[in-house]
Amino acid sequence: MKVLLGVSGSIAAYKALLLTRLLVKQGNEVKVIMTQGAVDFVQPLSFSTLSKNKVVTSFYNNEGTLWNNHVELGLWAELFLVAPATANTIGKMANGLSNNLLVATYLSARCKTYVAPAMDLDMWQHPSTLRNIEQLKKDGVTIIDVGDGALASGLSGKGRMAEPEIIIEQLFKKSATPQPLAGKKILVSAGPTYEAIDPVRFIGNHSSGKMGIALAETAAEMGATVTLVLGPSNLSAKHGNITTIKVVNAQSMFNAVTNISAKQNVIIMAAAVSDYTPLNPATEKIKKKDDDDFSIALKRTQDILLHLGKHKNPKQTLVGFALETQNGLKNAQKKLVKKNLDLIVLNSLKDKNAGFKHSTNKVTFVDKHNNVEAFELKPKTEVAVDIINKIINLSNE
Repeated sequence: MKVLLGVSGSIAAYKALLLTRLLVKQGNEVKVIMTQGAVDFVQPLSFSTLSKNKVVTSFYNNEGTLWNNHVELGLWAELFLVAPATANTIGKMANGLSNNLLVATYLSARCKTYVAPAMDLDMWQHPSTLRNIEQLKKDGVTIIDVGDGALASGLSGKGRMAEPEIIIEQLFKKSATPQPLAGKKILVSAGPTYEAIDPVRFIGNHSSGKMGIALAETAAEMGATVTLVLGPSNLSAKHGNITTIKVVNAQSMFNAVTNISAKQNVIIMAAAVSDYTPLNPATEKIKKKDDDDFSIALKRTQDILLHLGKHKNPKQTLVGFALETQNGLKNAQKKLVKKNLDLIVLNSLKDKNAGFKHSTNKVTFVDKHNNVEAFELKPKTEVAVDIINKIINLSNE
């Protein structure tokens, strides 16, 4: 496996040397990124000797003649581990502050990321650190828990970086476990669609794509080969098993989905696709007229989910979403039957902290047997696990 190891400026940086040795001993190819703070504790030469690869510490070499491409590094990695991760580095990762090569690479990586924190007791317990840790978890990062014991400050308590052997066990324990979706192809749609009124304006909705991306990441983590058809969104999927197709409007999403739908084992339509699109989009910006109201003629978009339900093969599992503001369960049950779904996931805009743009959601499942299962408000990453597990159960029937 191609492992990218990020080392930040902590006295625990010396442990990363043993970590590098253990990773290489297992047969992994290891590349190391060090922050300038880490160089104050351990020399890059030590890591390059153990990894047999050049260590990079900044965007440019000392002469300023060679650029270390963070995008290429991020795409190269099949697993990204930051160990030790200081409070400073964790804060930058959680908030997207890419002022060093390590964090810029993290923001470019598509693979699974693990973080092994290392800091003093009070720093570890500080609300800002805990808040940043929770944000990383919501972003799909796995946190390797800190150890408990003597700290560099002389205090004793939680904050020590986990021992290298424990980190190795955390990284690779899943590989020994059969992945329930190994060999499966899963298509996920996510995000909104934007329907052009003219070159400047559009009809759209508030979907961020968070739920669909969480589903894609979870399915990939469980071994599936995932295609994510993503509408306009500032978010992106990072897992190496995910291929993203970016689309803009309902028609382009219809084309992208139906082009590959027949080859999928599971299709999850989590996107918020526009039901209507302008009949005649203007090719130039529509100018405001002071004395006149303005109306737009709309036409129906192609119903992607209905099309998929009509063309579904017997071995395929088809999942839809229903976002409702009233009569939610009744409308979801009607949609389940009409569109020939195996499962529909119902959520309501009336539930606090659920639906568009939130990192949490509150859902109810209705399956093809009309079984109804309601859940409490949860992070969307946990909702995604519930949905994927339900799909696995339905697929095994």
